[in-house]
Amino acid sequence: MALITLSLGSNIAPVEHIRLCLDALYKSFGELQISRVFESEPVGFKDARNFYNLVVALHSDWAPGELQAWAKALEARHGRRPDTPKFSPRALDIDLLTVGNLHGTVDGILLPRAEVTHNAFVLQPLAELLPEQCHPICGTSYAALWAQFDPGKQRLWAVDFTWQGRRISQADRPLAYAAAR
Repeated sequence: MALITLSLGSNIAPVEHIRLCLDALYKSFGELQISRVFESEPVGFKDARNFYNLVVALHSDWAPGELQAWAKALEARHGRRPDTPKFSPRALDIDLLTVGNLHGTVDGILLPRAEVTHNAFVLQPLAELLPEQCHPICGTSYAALWAQFDPGKQRLWAVDFTWQGRRISQADRPLAYAAAR
């Protein structure tokens, strides 16, 4: 059983879609480790609504291709079409970040996903969830990578979020590293 990490995001009815995604993950994989939920300004999008983003860790013996196919099928059930332009609103975006210590192209999927070290909305929740876990290529812990990360204009802040009757995220007071919203 490998430790799998996934990045979840939504900017269309995000509370609803993230909850439904967590339900589906739990039903298929069992126990989940869930980061805080962050609202983030869209990266690469023009005139788009903010996203809700989080990272989920779980254990599975599924191959990367099986995990990817499962994620894409769930995205499709939430209305995402493969022919939709890259930087368009989405009800659900599921990205396979890591599968254990695999690296390189496995089942046609590049692991670990580059966004781990490039996007604050992936690295901050990953660093909070698995601070001592090390990046499969550079061997640096996610907490250390986050401490070294320059978010630039990538602003995000934790939001209140409940799932299955329990609070999994509480808003920062004041906002995370972001200045005024």
